[in-house]
Amino acid sequence: MYDFCFTPIYATLLAVGGVIGFIAKGSTASLAGGVGSALILSLLTYISFQYYKDRQSCKLAVLASLGISACLSVFMYQRFSQGFKVHNAIGAAISGLMSMYYVWNLVLFKPKFGTSHKAA
Repeated sequence: MYDFCFTPIYATLLAVGGVIGFIAKGSTASLAGGVGSALILSLLTYISFQYYKDRQSCKLAVLASLGISACLSVFMYQRFSQGFKVHNAIGAAISGLMSMYYVWNLVLFKPKFGTSHKAA
């Protein structure tokens, strides 16, 4: 699977989580972190998809996505350790799974580019 297959779902979950944190607790840090991370991941998804359309792979976009998800998983785990709140555990788990997916994508995934459908 290409990185742009799962990253939009992950970005949506981050944005929704940030908005919920802002609505529930008035946390501007949740809003900025969730929506900001989602926007960056969306941009990286767009870049990666553009490379795919040109029959190339953009490992730099995957590496940047890995950096974001790894930082978020560490941050959310630390928050969970401080207060044992379920939403922090879910955030840490999802970010950790995405980090593992990005590592797999960088190390083991071999892209297969089909025939081009561009009109001549």
